[in-house]
Amino acid sequence: MTSEKVSYNGTDNSGVITPPQTSSMAESGVDLAYEKKIIRKVDLRLLPILAALYSVSLIDRANMAGAAIAGMMADLKLNIGSRYSIVLLVFFIPYFIFELPSNLVLRRVGSAVWLSSIAFSWGVVTIGMGFIEDWRIMVFCRVLLGFFESGFLPGCVYLICSWYVRYEVQQRLAGFYLFTTLVGGFSSIMVYWLTKMNGIQGLAGWRWIFIIEGVITVAIAFLAYIFVIDFPDKLLQRRKPFLTDSEVDIIKSRINRDRDDSQADPITWSIVVHHLADWKLWVYALMFMNGAVPPYALAYFLPIILKGMGYSTGMSQILSALPYIPAVVVGFTLAWWADKSRLRAPFIALGALLVIAGLSMTAFSSHHSVRYFGVFVCLAGAQNNVPAVLAYQANNIRMNSKRSVGTALQIGFGAIGGVFASTVFREKDAPGYRNGLWATIGTQFLTLLLLVCMTIYFKKKNRQHKESTLDKPLENHPEFTYTI
Repeated sequence: MTSEKVSYNGTDNSGVITPPQTSSMAESGVDLAYEKKIIRKVDLRLLPILAALYSVSLIDRANMAGAAIAGMMADLKLNIGSRYSIVLLVFFIPYFIFELPSNLVLRRVGSAVWLSSIAFSWGVVTIGMGFIEDWRIMVFCRVLLGFFESGFLPGCVYLICSWYVRYEVQQRLAGFYLFTTLVGGFSSIMVYWLTKMNGIQGLAGWRWIFIIEGVITVAIAFLAYIFVIDFPDKLLQRRKPFLTDSEVDIIKSRINRDRDDSQADPITWSIVVHHLADWKLWVYALMFMNGAVPPYALAYFLPIILKGMGYSTGMSQILSALPYIPAVVVGFTLAWWADKSRLRAPFIALGALLVIAGLSMTAFSSHHSVRYFGVFVCLAGAQNNVPAVLAYQANNIRMNSKRSVGTALQIGFGAIGGVFASTVFREKDAPGYRNGLWATIGTQFLTLLLLVCMTIYFKKKNRQHKESTLDKPLENHPEFTYTI
């Protein structure tokens, strides 16, 4: 099997640097069936362990709502003033600040060491949260949790996007993300059963939520050290790489056929500043912030909203989990369709419209059944848009250094979305939280506006590329065009 680099044949209208046709690929020594076999090996080794880690990350981050209605509010006096919102909000401050430095450390230290270490650390913090007696200590622990979790999601997205070509990446991001949200959604049922441990060893049920979930995180962190793989250009430096030299060369070759950046370029702080000067990265980040608001809002406040409808604590936890099932089906179906069609913006727009429709039902209907159905509609759109917006940026940038910076910035703005969600849903608006729901709807209208602007810009630049009237190549490559 040859590992020679295959020459470019130009671009198609989706923005992908088009590889040679199948016949010429065969002549060049490219075996498509063998490539697919290698990619399946990468899928099985890379995605499950990252999904498992991110699942516990979401659970450890979003278990506050379950603990709140299980007695934590009263025990820690979080029902005084805005204490509960403060506890939620402080998580996102270090989460935003340390994402970019973490991505820079990731390349130097190695994926397995770095991701497993920070997972172990936030697992220990989560266990400690089960023994807190003062709400101010809870604030401090949430700050630590934000610090340790800050590097995980941008690191995962950066790593996944480095292994796949652009028209494969949304399905992988969706599979990784949607599996974790499904587990995270059903964590409310686990939370309900953990509260049944109330009184064991003299500890309240809400304390067992943090303790048991923290122990699970620590256990998975040890597995991550063993199974997480590194970037394609660093894989062979490991003692026992799971791919052979020739298989790694094939991975690099197909990435080079797609976007010509399989080898990491140097990254310094001056290069970071240079990439941050690209206004498009800030638009992608703002779109991800808008996409992050609905999932955070539902994770933190849905059980409380359902309890306000008159459901018991246990039923609120169970009903909070059910909407995640169809959301995963819808999200993965749309991701497959998006990769198949090599389009991004139309699917993001569809997700935003679903969020608007669902939240409108939940906010303004007087019937509890309609309000609850609105949660299903909203979550389907919200869970589609998180991986879709990540893929939108991944498809429209090149170079490892820019991917590292862009991913950290984008997910950092997701933290701002979490801050937004934790502040617009105010305790005084309970149990309906209508102001928060309307504010969340506003973020989706902003996404639609940004999509229109970016689509017009991308089409203009692609047309100029086709007509050879550009001042300089798009993304510093003569064959690159944008994915609409």
